[in-house]
Amino acid sequence: MVARECLLISRPNSPEMSDLDVIRRAIAEETGQETTESPQAIGGGCINETFRLGNYFVKSNAPDRLDMFEVERLGLDALHTTGTVRVPQPICSGTSPGQAFLVLEFLPLGESRPSSQARLGRQLAELHRTTSEYFGWERDNFIGATRQPNTPTDSWVDFLREQRLGHMLRLAGDCGFSFHGADTLLDHLDRFFEEPPPPSLLHGDLWSGNAGTLEEGDPVIFDPAVYFGDREADLAMTRLFGGFGPSFYQAYQDIWPLPPGHEVRVELYNLYHVLNHAVLFGGSYARQTQAMIESLLGHL
Repeated sequence: MVARECLLISRPNSPEMSDLDVIRRAIAEETGQETTESPQAIGGGCINETFRLGNYFVKSNAPDRLDMFEVERLGLDALHTTGTVRVPQPICSGTSPGQAFLVLEFLPLGESRPSSQARLGRQLAELHRTTSEYFGWERDNFIGATRQPNTPTDSWVDFLREQRLGHMLRLAGDCGFSFHGADTLLDHLDRFFEEPPPPSLLHGDLWSGNAGTLEEGDPVIFDPAVYFGDREADLAMTRLFGGFGPSFYQAYQDIWPLPPGHEVRVELYNLYHVLNHAVLFGGSYARQTQAMIESLLGHL
């Protein structure tokens, strides 16, 4: 499959064109190839509508969500440029009368296997060797449906305090949640670190649902929320919602061993994602957030 750098399609659409017609035209203008296949619905997404269109995978949402697709495209480009782990290459994005859309190359997935998990562990370690002079990223993006700030910052502890945990705690407060001990935790984040980590390029939303194995056995990751941060944040999230296989973690450690204290920081970094779920869904995630804060305070 041939995929090129995504271009934003911004020309006016003819009133008589359907949403599907606009997507087909956008693909043709970007690739020079017509798509005549019928769309095939693909389940599994909880934020966007998704379907396959021949050799392409299409996401769609409300017209005002184009920015979410645009920053996803930029994130995929950033990951692809490293030449480490496979990602679906973006084709085009834009809006039609009724929706915003993002078109990616379609990658058929197969069954996961230990050798693929090990390969992903090695490739992720190499991805994390892509570094920056700052923490954050060139654009704010989204973690799920929640906006994620990425203002470049010199200090990881300051970035974690203000733009990750503090940001999500403020959103939770807007939803009516209050967590005992949260301010104390924010005030003492520096005590979880013996030395500052380097700013590594992260996938940013790396749970098991955002990784897969191609039919030939190569690993692939998708749906990123990229930024430069502590590489342990990516590793921590892999342990949420099912986790990855032992061969993945062993292979990563063989390439780039994690520093002392990483076991405790797993809970610190996953607090951000559980908080996000509390903002989006409430209920048990709010109770889990409180329990995690108390546990982390115990480590102080």
